[in-house]
Amino acid sequence: MIRAKRPFDASKIKGIVFDKDGTLLDFHGTWMPKLRAAVSELANGDANVALTMLEIVGFDSHQNRVLGGSVLAAGDNRDISLIWAPLVNQSVDRVEALLNKMFADSTYGDSVAVKELTPSLNQLAHLGLVLGVATMDSEAGIKATLSDFGCLHLFDYAVGYDSGFGSKPGPGMVLGFCQHTGLKPEEVMVVGDNTHDLHMGQSAGVGFNVGVLTGTSTRSELITDADLVLDSIADLRALWA
Repeated sequence: MIRAKRPFDASKIKGIVFDKDGTLLDFHGTWMPKLRAAVSELANGDANVALTMLEIVGFDSHQNRVLGGSVLAAGDNRDISLIWAPLVNQSVDRVEALLNKMFADSTYGDSVAVKELTPSLNQLAHLGLVLGVATMDSEAGIKATLSDFGCLHLFDYAVGYDSGFGSKPGPGMVLGFCQHTGLKPEEVMVVGDNTHDLHMGQSAGVGFNVGVLTGTSTRSELITDADLVLDSIADLRALWA
């Protein structure tokens, strides 16, 4: 039996807003190849500079993982560009444009879905739940990274950091979902792998906040702000059992 910090009433939740990277996609499997390609390009192949660029935005080279809550885990391409641009003597706009291009191009690494991604989403959609994606990736990146998995049609709403709804942890992306679907915030669940996802849900006043462990954060990092922490989105269906 799944135990939540506060009672979960399945009848009250009508929609779910998912984070993308670390929630629908395996974060490290998807993003480390792209990130390594990007820093190599920006550093002109200098391995030491490239490693410094990764570490300064949240890559722990000793653990070989991105740390939860870091710029890489929680920021958008503009946030990353603001830090990297001075290190490579390029403009922030140029670095951001390069990241948007490379991150949406499978040439630099294929997306890796979390286990049972599409079956899990299909199950939730068949329950009548309205599904959405809110990511700190670009809007173009949503299609580029999810298109191989046959699940894009299941989302009624998909926005990125550049879609005009603001950034996490602000409420804009969730409130945009509510405006688009006609749902009230208290009828919405937010699911994400980082505290900025959960803070977005809190700031929007959603009905339930769920953390998942398929991204960069640990259970102890998520539990303070989550109503419930699950191993992955594959466990969500059991809430409606």
